[in-house]
Amino acid sequence: MISLIAAIGKNYELGKKNALLWNLPMDMKHFRDTTRGHTVIMGLKTFESVGKPLPHRRNIVVTRNPSFSHEGVEISNSLEDTVNSFKNIDEEIFVIGGGEIYKQTIANADRLYITHVDKSFPDADTFFPEIIPVVWNKVSHEEHKADEKNPLAFTFSTYEKF
Repeated sequence: MISLIAAIGKNYELGKKNALLWNLPMDMKHFRDTTRGHTVIMGLKTFESVGKPLPHRRNIVVTRNPSFSHEGVEISNSLEDTVNSFKNIDEEIFVIGGGEIYKQTIANADRLYITHVDKSFPDADTFFPEIIPVVWNKVSHEEHKADEKNPLAFTFSTYEKF
């Protein structure tokens, strides 16, 4: 199963200048708990923004840079080949960004784990692809109000392909 996991603003915003637009510790915990023990696939910019392999996960970095290497990650030169290698395997893998990687994989995804942040970010420069309701069925959602640790309201939603 191929799943995409992301936190997005009201207009599908993901980030700006290779950084997140918010700090929501509860969302980070949700991300860790959901992806722990699984394979994560990310682009080079996402890996550079994280700065290290994510612990307790198989990390695959997709890049066209032939000289890139980093201890603790597997390198892929083809996103399509990497995603296709997991198509018929009984394992959930997670695409974790960035924007271009999401755009290239959403058509092949089976599930979306989306944190909807209740705010618009007009200066964002990276976006998640549109979640089209006739393609994606929302199967769960869990609302959270802003609090002292999480300054913005947000909703955890899970979508499955019809």
